[in-house]
Amino acid sequence: MKLGILVNTDKHLDHIIGMVKAALGRGHEITIFVMDTGTKLLSNPAFSELSLRHGVLMSFCDLSAQKEGVKKEGLPDKILSGSQYNNAVMVHDSDKVLVF
Repeated sequence: MKLGILVNTDKHLDHIIGMVKAALGRGHEITIFVMDTGTKLLSNPAFSELSLRHGVLMSFCDLSAQKEGVKKEGLPDKILSGSQYNNAVMVHDSDKVLVF
């Protein structure tokens, strides 16, 4: 199964991490798209390092990151700086989408 996770707030970090670990443990593929105040989580290593796990694709809305003052320097290379197009692709390609 392909699971999409839309992160649009900077809350629920523990739930997001737990969901990713549980889904990966069951062999699911995960795509994470981060936007709005959720981009603040990118500066938290516990969150950004999820992108380094096998089976996880992560991207974020560059415009949201700019508005929130999020620094992109130092982020793992696997995290793609993108746009709402990345969100649309995630929704299209996912079997289920969770929103945090």
